[in-house]
This record gives sequence, C-alpha cells and structure tokens, in this order.
Amino acid sequence: MKRIIILLTVGAVLGANLAAQSPGTTMYVANKTAAVKSGTGLFAGTLQTLHLGDAVTIVQQKNSKWVEVKTADAKTGWITLASLTSKRVLTTARNASASELALAGKGFSDTVETVHTKEGVDYTGVDALEKLTVSLEELQDFITVGHLFVEEEE
Repeated sequence: MKRIIILLTVGAVLGANLAAQSPGTTMYVANKTAAVKSGTGLFAGTLQTLHLGDAVTIVQQKNSKWVEVKTADAKTGWITLASLTSKRVLTTARNASASELALAGKGFSDTVETVHTKEGVDYTGVDALEKLTVSLEELQDFITVGHLFVEEEE
C-alpha cells in the first residue's frame, strides 16, 4: 500500500509540471543551465543559455516536451518543459553554487550525499561524470557512427 501511495504522489508531482502550460504563465529554470533553441529538435541552434531561477513566460506549448518561451530580455525560443518549474528555486545561502541549488530543488543536497556516503555509497564516479561535457557535434557524430535514430520535431 505504501508503494502505491508513493508512486501516486511522485506521479502527481511530475504530472503537475508536465501538464499543459497556458500562454502567459511564468515558469523558472530548474536546471543549472538550460538552452533556449531556435526549434524543437535536439540539434536546433541555441539562441541563449538561461540559468537556474531565470524566469520565462510561456508563449505556447507544442507537445509534452517543448514549450515556446519569451525570456526576460524579450527573446523568443524553444525550451524543454522538463527544464522548467512553476516554483522559483531561491536560497539565502550565499555560498551555495547553482549546481547545489539545482540538486537541492530536486531533493538532493550535500547533506543527503553525506548521509549516503556514511552508509557506504561511493559518489566518485558520479562526480567524474558531472565534469564531463559533450558538444552537440560530438553527440551528432556518436549518433551517426552508431546508426542511432533521433526523432527531430522541427
């Protein structure tokens, strides 16, 4: 019974953010950074990079993945809905990084990591992965060489 309640709660929380967003709604960047793109495809050009807590106004929602937004400086482009939240992540801590705030907004913090580390969880691999970056060109090459299919929504 507890599992069902937990699953329903998680589903409701995730569903609330993925529900249709009305034009004019203000939402906030929930990730350390989020790309505002010229289109809805993975390889659409990046017009602007937003940062955790930046506000955007919904112009329209194309589907369950993409919304067109207007940024604070009046630029319009597309962003994944999963990168946005209806609640702005704020802190009074002056020494918290954007990464820490983004993780804390998703329920993970240094305190949580410390508790799990004491229980024997090793985050060395996670820390190393967080430092990796892959350019869009490298990603496109990987997809091409591996004969993988990426659905473009342009």
